[in-house]
Amino acid sequence: MTVIVGLVQKQRVHLGGDSAGVAGYQLTVRQDAKVFTTGPYVMGFTTSFRMGQLLRYAFQAPHPNGDLHRFMVTTFIDALRACLKEGGWAKKDSEQEEAGTFLVGVHGHLFVVHSDYQVGEPADGYAAVGCGDELALGALHVTAALDMKPRARLAAALAAADHHSAGVCAPYTYAATPRNA
Repeated sequence: MTVIVGLVQKQRVHLGGDSAGVAGYQLTVRQDAKVFTTGPYVMGFTTSFRMGQLLRYAFQAPHPNGDLHRFMVTTFIDALRACLKEGGWAKKDSEQEEAGTFLVGVHGHLFVVHSDYQVGEPADGYAAVGCGDELALGALHVTAALDMKPRARLAAALAAADHHSAGVCAPYTYAATPRNA
């Protein structure tokens, strides 16, 4: 349970995330952030803190090159699968692999990596994942036409999800791709 929100503005990807760690009816406010930068990437995860820890500390994301979407679907995902397997987190059932869901931004592009390893790039330039995703998407849609800075839009989306979802809570953390990446 969580919400991670992201948007693209002026060739930078900005992410925000909540701090909820939820198991059944128990909620723990986690100090370890769900959004972070690593090299030219910014990432924000849902599904599992273990997966997030592997993304943040073990995943050696390859340097992007060539056709970015093709790179993400092939080279990036192949490296991700290897990392999650080595870290003991990837699942396999009937020869089909499954992981978790997260947002990743690089070179001014925002991608959603789904649990079946498909990679999507939202045409709207914003995305949200987690149990509060629909609430956050509504806020991102409404604020798209307003003259708001990225952090203010992300904060509005996080607050909407926090207000209406039992699986989302403050404090919020933010990260963005490096200015020259």
